[in-house]
Amino acid sequence: MAEKLRLMAVHAHPDDESSKGAATMAKYVAEGHEVMVVTLTGGERGSILNPALDRPEVLDNMTELRRAEMAEAARILGIRHRWLGYVDSGLPEGDPLPPLPEGCFALVPTEEAAAKLVEVVREFRPHVIVTYDENGGYPHPDHIKCHEVSVVAFDAAGDPDRFPEAGEPWTPLKLYYSHGFSRKRLQTMHDAMLARGMESPYEEWLKKWTDDKGDNADRITSRVECGEYFHIRDDALRAHATQIDPDSRWFAIPLDLQIEIWPFEEYELARSLVDTTLPEDDLFAGINEKVTA
Repeated sequence: MAEKLRLMAVHAHPDDESSKGAATMAKYVAEGHEVMVVTLTGGERGSILNPALDRPEVLDNMTELRRAEMAEAARILGIRHRWLGYVDSGLPEGDPLPPLPEGCFALVPTEEAAAKLVEVVREFRPHVIVTYDENGGYPHPDHIKCHEVSVVAFDAAGDPDRFPEAGEPWTPLKLYYSHGFSRKRLQTMHDAMLARGMESPYEEWLKKWTDDKGDNADRITSRVECGEYFHIRDDALRAHATQIDPDSRWFAIPLDLQIEIWPFEEYELARSLVDTTLPEDDLFAGINEKVTA
């Protein structure tokens, strides 16, 4: 390794880091790079998704439990972690949708949150930042706000005229959007399960996937081969015990099958200040040459 490099992943809630790009992070940690996850909210309004923990005393202590779960996931992944300190907006449901709760992250001015994120960027000095696309990965208001804040922070961190109180300027070199649920990936997994004579957890999902829903497959520029770290990803997911049912479809596909047919995590290169050739297989591609020049 020519240089120890730094990657920052910006996420909306605790557990997002373990379901989106966790094996990539574990790979880079194993290779000697530094990785930090910044979690923008505390996940206070998350539902209990593990039936074994769906008890009143658990719901009453969600804030403390989610912090403890995040700490354990960070330990498993070998990453550094920072909270940005905002309050989960919850996922509004109903027709019409109810208003967002007062004081929640989705209602915070983007520039205000970006200033706080810029301070962390300038402190950690990442070469690469990973976040969500403009749709948030899925249309949760906190995910969409996370995208907006991350893009502003990426562009502002190196500009001495932006947020001068947030520390010495630092220019990240690449910005990526993570993409985890393309129809192509789900179809490939589904077909492989059926070919093995197994029941696929994706059958109903694929049946409901209409053409107007779109597919991110054509946006993917970068595939990181990280199958040997999938077990670490899964252990980190299980650490978020209130959010992850160990009997859910997250764990329905045997690891050996995943590694055989889809040993990748996928990304879209959204900004780059270094030369790189697409498609690429390394989020740090082109950066070693830049930082050692």
